[in-house]
Amino acid sequence: MNNDFLVAKGVTKRFGALTALSGIDLTIRSGEVLALLGDNGAGKSTFIKVVSGAHPPSDGTILIEGQPVSFNSPKDAADAGIATIFQELALSENLSISENVFLGRELTNTVLGVPFLRRNEMKQRVAGLLDELDADISDAEAPVGSLSGGQRQAVAICRALNLNARLVIMDEPTAALAVAETRKVLGLTRRLAERGCAVVLISHNISDVFEVADRMVVFRRGRKVAERLRNETTPEEIVALITGAHPDVRALEKAS
Repeated sequence: MNNDFLVAKGVTKRFGALTALSGIDLTIRSGEVLALLGDNGAGKSTFIKVVSGAHPPSDGTILIEGQPVSFNSPKDAADAGIATIFQELALSENLSISENVFLGRELTNTVLGVPFLRRNEMKQRVAGLLDELDADISDAEAPVGSLSGGQRQAVAICRALNLNARLVIMDEPTAALAVAETRKVLGLTRRLAERGCAVVLISHNISDVFEVADRMVVFRRGRKVAERLRNETTPEEIVALITGAHPDVRALEKAS
């Protein structure tokens, strides 16, 4: 059974004379954590913005489940099942967990033309998602401002799942977390894949990547320079690929 969710073919992005991405071929699969690696300026963020609808590609094609797609906005990508969880999370601290998860998509009943929130239904839905993720949060009505960093990541993931996301892109999810919280977020990442989501993890922490990723792709200077399965590489090789010290990368850059 083919579990390819998104396939990028020859994706290129130019900003005037600057080529930020050059001919990227990349497959993102359901039920898998794919780590997207590279130094600052390698093209990771630009690629994610193309996939999530923030930037149209200059050249190339994006296929979702074998069908070509064209995104004119992040909403188009969200409607196709793509959610991006940025490091800043964009949560409203004064609202409850369930209010954040349903923000902008609240469940309502209308009585005599007046909308009423279906609070219990929203609370139960969020409690079920938190339980499914084993998120260590007991009260879906707790204010987000009272949560730890790892718990806030869980809320952001719940919001993505509530939007029926089938590809979840996580941008540096552990960057500001302590060790215990990092473990929790990595566990959430694995559980996302186990429930059938495609997951893209952007991280500079190589040990986190080796703990949770199934496959790793390295970008360098706007190009994809390597792809490795976790059990077929080492942290040392990945670091060499990122920095350009690896013979394969040196040969590629010399040829170009």
